[in-house]
Formats: sequence, structure tokens, C-alpha cells
Amino acid sequence: MVTAPVTAAPNHALAPLHGKIALVTGASRGIGRAIARLLATRGAMVAVHYNAGREQADALVQDIHTQGGRAFAVQADLSSPHGAAALSDAFESALRAKTASEAAERSGDAGCFDILVNNAGVGLRATIGDVTEEQFDQVMQVNFKTPFFLIQHLLPKLRSNGRIINVSSMGTRAAYPEMSVYAPAKAALESLTLLLASELGPRGITVNSVLPGATATDLNARAQDPEVARTIAQGIALGRVGQPEDIAGIVAFLASDDARWVTGQRIDASGGQRL
Repeated sequence: MVTAPVTAAPNHALAPLHGKIALVTGASRGIGRAIARLLATRGAMVAVHYNAGREQADALVQDIHTQGGRAFAVQADLSSPHGAAALSDAFESALRAKTASEAAERSGDAGCFDILVNNAGVGLRATIGDVTEEQFDQVMQVNFKTPFFLIQHLLPKLRSNGRIINVSSMGTRAAYPEMSVYAPAKAALESLTLLLASELGPRGITVNSVLPGATATDLNARAQDPEVARTIAQGIALGRVGQPEDIAGIVAFLASDDARWVTGQRIDASGGQRL
């Protein structure tokens, strides 16, 4: 009789992100979910941010716990002008509660963290003539203004040698007329990445952008359709559309000490789309 191999639980004490604390926005689904899961697998305590997807966020937290990791969910509507402040407050409050009995509390380090992943985003496919002011404001709010002010709110709590990773889009380097608002909003986020890398360098904090190409997520439903995905893949050097895990691996690398000498960079994560 053949006995199935026993799969050992991850040894988080030996993981590269052991002892780190991360906040991932938009983590209840898609790329954010994959990022949160991988950071937790590699030892970080992860705050799983969500807006409306409470069930998905709670399920992810439970899954991480089952695998021996640590995670908790935090809610905030990042399309609101007050979303950044609300998430900052909710995150700090939940983190203090989670670490109340740990050494961080006794050392006066309560509420501090190490990794911020600005992943939450909202898409809009429309050429400039079809965009309303309300749509413009929403896309700019979620994709640029909220990350800007979230960083502002959380910087005092981000430890030296921390990480800020902004999820952008390869749409900032290629002309897609239907991304008339989305691409400029992400380009603004990339510009912020560069100047923050310079400003925060003396604290050892690295700041980088990751630029996914066509990735099969709810935000890019076309890439989930097999027929459409095959068409898109014809313009991708590696011959397929991306999966959330493809992006998560790059983010996890940037979050680790292996990427300590990488900052101010725009890292294309498109599989070679539209080279």
C-alpha cells in the first residue's frame, strides 16, 4: 500500500518575513488576496483590508490561521475622501489589540509595522470623451489620492528599513486609449514612488512600484475569459495572461531583505506584454 506523503506545516519561525507586520489594501480578492496569502506564508502578520468583501476577507484570515500564520481583517471604504484616515485608524487599533501581549507593546513599539502594499484599485475602461467628472474623481481617489494620504497617515508608524510597495499597471508605459483616467492615476502613483524613495532612503525604507499586465482577476474580467485570454496572450512574450500569484511573488520579493538594495523602481510584471 502506498502511503500519501505528509505535508508539514510551514515553519514560520524560519520564514524570511518572520516577525514582520504587513498591511495589504484590497486583499479580499484577486492580486491583493494572493499577496496577503504569500506574505503570511513567508511569516508576516498580515492585515487583510477589504471594503465590501467581508466574507472573503474573513475566509482568507481563517485560511491563513489554519496554515499556522497570523492575520486579521480591517474594513474601510477607500473610495471615500476619508478612506485613508479611516483605514489608518482601523489598522492601528486592530494592530494594537493583536500585539497587546507581545514584546512590542512592552518596548513602546505598539502599532508599528513594516510593510505597506497599496494594492486596492478601481478600473474604468473609457476614452476621454466618455468620462464623467464623477468617474474621474472616483478613479483618482482610489488609485492615487487614498494611497497618498494612507502613506502620510502611516509613515510615523512604519519602522525604519520598512517597505512600501505600490501596485500600478503596465498601462502607464503603453498607450491604451480606454485607460484615459486609470493610467494617469497609476502614473501619478509611480511618480510618488520615485520621490518617496528619495525622501525615505535615510530611514532605510524602500519604495517601489509593481506594474502588472493583463492578469486574470475581477478587475480584468476579460483576462479570465479563455478565448479572450488566448487573444491577449498573442501579445505577451511568455505566451499567457498573468495570474495573481505571478504578481504576489514579485511583491513578496520586494518586501523581503533580499530586495534591500532596490528602491525607486518600476518593475514590469507583465510577462513581456507589448514589448
